[in-house]
Amino acid sequence: MLSSRNVTHPKIYPRNREIVMAAGLDPQKGDLVTPINSAPLVQWFINNLPAYRVGLTPFRRGLEVGMAHGYLLFGPFHKLGPLRNAENASLAGLLGTIGLVVILTACLSLYANSNPNKALASVTVPNPPVDAFNSKESWTNFASAFLIGGIGGAVTAYFLTLNSGLIQGLIG
Repeated sequence: MLSSRNVTHPKIYPRNREIVMAAGLDPQKGDLVTPINSAPLVQWFINNLPAYRVGLTPFRRGLEVGMAHGYLLFGPFHKLGPLRNAENASLAGLLGTIGLVVILTACLSLYANSNPNKALASVTVPNPPVDAFNSKESWTNFASAFLIGGIGGAVTAYFLTLNSGLIQGLIG
């Protein structure tokens, strides 16, 4: 026979050793609180990313995200692409990166035309920026800036790779 003293209510008290639970103890929301996403350092980091930083225009958000993607995508195309052993591996990496940035921009434009929902609050981002990603125009501005930033980041990585000997000579 069950005693009422031994039964704990799951909405008020978590079960023993339970570290993942529903946000606000409401499982209907579909948002989970974990030790990772509820840590103050993680929340600070995510809230300082360009997508969630307060006070940025959609164009500036797209420019920052595009620059990071263009710069970081160049390396795998340059070092791991099918022309990695060719004389023009850097140029092939640049063209491959620009091609992927163009494809990603087309995908962003398609998404902008699908009338996406507004950003919802979550455990990690309790107050999403009001001016970010709330209209077709803001998504279009984000996509066009992503293209400019992505190509600029790829060209920067390309020139740094071409001039790596000169840069190493200046440093050391």
